Amino acid sequence: MANFKELLVWQKSIDFVTEIYRVSDTFSMHEMYGLTSQIRRASVSVPSNIAEGNSRRSKPDYLQFLKISGGSCSEIETQLLISKNLNFLKENEYMKLNNAIIEISKMLNGLINSLQ
Repeated sequence: MANFKELLVWQKSIDFVTEIYRVSDTFSMHEMYGLTSQIRRASVSVPSNIAEGNSRRSKPDYLQFLKISGGSCSEIETQLLISKNLNFLKENEYMKLNNAIIEISKMLNGLINSLQ
């Protein structure tokens, strides 16, 4: 197994987390412990679980952690839509972030399929 830092999906998810933090900085201060916190935690979960699973050096463990990352991607898609509906995200920001998380999710699915 390649080192997690060499995985394109991990690299893209790190960039995604950085963008989520930048964009969510503009969310309502009332949401600091609500949606802002939730979307940040979910986004951090994606590369973190890729790294943890890879470091376990067991294929079943790795697959389980990749699937958890995939679940976090779905969680983020939901939170992005809620953020857009609440006008915390502009349409163009929403589309950019939503497309990025869908791409990451597809990459995770490809990695999972390659390991099974």
